[in-house]
Amino acid sequence: MEEIKKGILVNSGKAKSLFESSKDDHYVMHYRDDTSAFDGVKTESLSGKGEINNKFNAFIMEVLEKNGISTHFVRLLS
Repeated sequence: MEEIKKGILVNSGKAKSLFESSKDDHYVMHYRDDTSAFDGVKTESLSGKGEINNKFNAFIMEVLEKNGISTHFVRLLS
């Protein structure tokens, strides 16, 4: 399987960042450990949150694909 590497940051939100990748027409979604409350007034870092969100998203995308619903998901990188 081809190794895909993160490239230039395209966009960043409250808890995830989108990067170009080393593969044409593919992007890398990076889930961060950032948390916020009260409309961003309070922010913290919660160790492991990004990894859990990444795995949960992959699980949901795989379930959708198995049930005939197309998604943007290709594969879990880490």
